[in-house]
Amino acid sequence: MFVIFEGPWAIVQDPKDTNNILAVAPKTKSHRPLAVSPASVALEAGVYDFAVPAHGAPASLNPDASFLRATVDPKNVQRILDNRLERYVIRLPKPEGYVAGGRHRSRVGNSYPPDPSTEQNYATSISLRYNVSSLTGFSLAGTKDAGGAFNPLLLQLDTPIVRFTIDPAQDYNDDACNTHSRQAFSDLVRLLGLALYVDFPDNPSDCHKRDPQLVRSEKAQSLHALAVQQIAGVAKLQTGAVAGGILAAYFDLAARKIADGLALATYLFHADGAACTAPIIVGNGC
Repeated sequence: MFVIFEGPWAIVQDPKDTNNILAVAPKTKSHRPLAVSPASVALEAGVYDFAVPAHGAPASLNPDASFLRATVDPKNVQRILDNRLERYVIRLPKPEGYVAGGRHRSRVGNSYPPDPSTEQNYATSISLRYNVSSLTGFSLAGTKDAGGAFNPLLLQLDTPIVRFTIDPAQDYNDDACNTHSRQAFSDLVRLLGLALYVDFPDNPSDCHKRDPQLVRSEKAQSLHALAVQQIAGVAKLQTGAVAGGILAAYFDLAARKIADGLALATYLFHADGAACTAPIIVGNGC
């Protein structure tokens, strides 16, 4: 049985129960809500418990070497649990194995830009492996931070896979700077209280000039808003001052329609090409 996490996730030790781990991720405007399949539900920010039926004992094996390991202060993890931040938390029993679900070449360090010596194929998604004798008994319960009660779910599984997926709000495949992945990693490490940066060696060198990891203002515009403004700006440049205003409004509306359609398609069908390429973080002790 595999429980797969895709998106800007970190796996850390539960500070109050050594038998459990926590999957934590930021909830941001540049991402779709957390999707759970095969339950076909979207989760709001909150703390949730994923129950796994009887399974084998956790293996005393280190996670795959491609996982980015980091020391996360238990006090910071407890803060994430206690404070109703814009975050998702999934509590699970410790698995019998950690498997890399995908890899992407990047560099990670505590200074910017990260040193080339840190470059490797880091895991960008993670599968938690459990040995179970039945596909019944998997459930999801918990507490939303806002918006009413969460009705517990009993998951009906036909295949031994459950996915927790956080996809970008729109398709960033044409972004040569991996801007979305840089921003997502920055949001994640801030949530964890870490000082880490990611860089991608195949990106153009001028990407450093506009890297969102260097922007510390909480009022920075979302990537979605920036994309819409860029399309409107192109319209103004191409049509002149007078006609530009009319066409810019048209392109603004069209851009929003297109982005909404892409987001819906991504949410329903999960296009791997649009997923985060920043490393998954696995805390020491997991």
